[in-house]
Amino acid sequence: MNENYFWGLISKMHIVDEPYEWVISHLVGLSEDEIAGFEIQFESAFSKAYNSKLLAAAWIIMGGCSEDSFAHFRGWLIGQGEQVYKKVLNDPDYLAEYIFPIYEKEGLVPELEEMLDLALQAFTIKRKGDDDWDDELWNEFNTLVESKGYTYPELHLTIDWKTNDELQEMFPNLWKRFGNKPLR
Repeated sequence: MNENYFWGLISKMHIVDEPYEWVISHLVGLSEDEIAGFEIQFESAFSKAYNSKLLAAAWIIMGGCSEDSFAHFRGWLIGQGEQVYKKVLNDPDYLAEYIFPIYEKEGLVPELEEMLDLALQAFTIKRKGDDDWDDELWNEFNTLVESKGYTYPELHLTIDWKTNDELQEMFPNLWKRFGNKPLR
């Protein structure tokens, strides 16, 4: 699966009911190799978003950010589509204008854990008819992905900020909107 096809699927999520189920259903109709291709595209975008600047943005928005929360945030970011994803990678401060006011009104946070295992769920359904967790299938799926030349990277993050003053200086718009009133 190429990058354009991947981002096309992500963009269609915004116009269908039950978007996660729709993607999984679509992926189940593809070959196992194509499902692995989706995973490779997702993991490439997911890994690219693992950086100190995005962590700082998430930290400001949510008033702190654990490793799991940062993973869910990156899943949310990918779920926003290619244009937003790329714009935010270049300028995380853009999130101050992008995040809809309903997040504050409804107590929402920009996290989408559901995005993290779409391909694995599709692979599991294709193999056994349901998406119940199966360690053996998880291992088979990872082996398939790696057989396509993808290696899951070992990610390490060096935080290049230490204080709220530094965060405010890095992302003044995010700080103005969320610094004293984070979403969490």
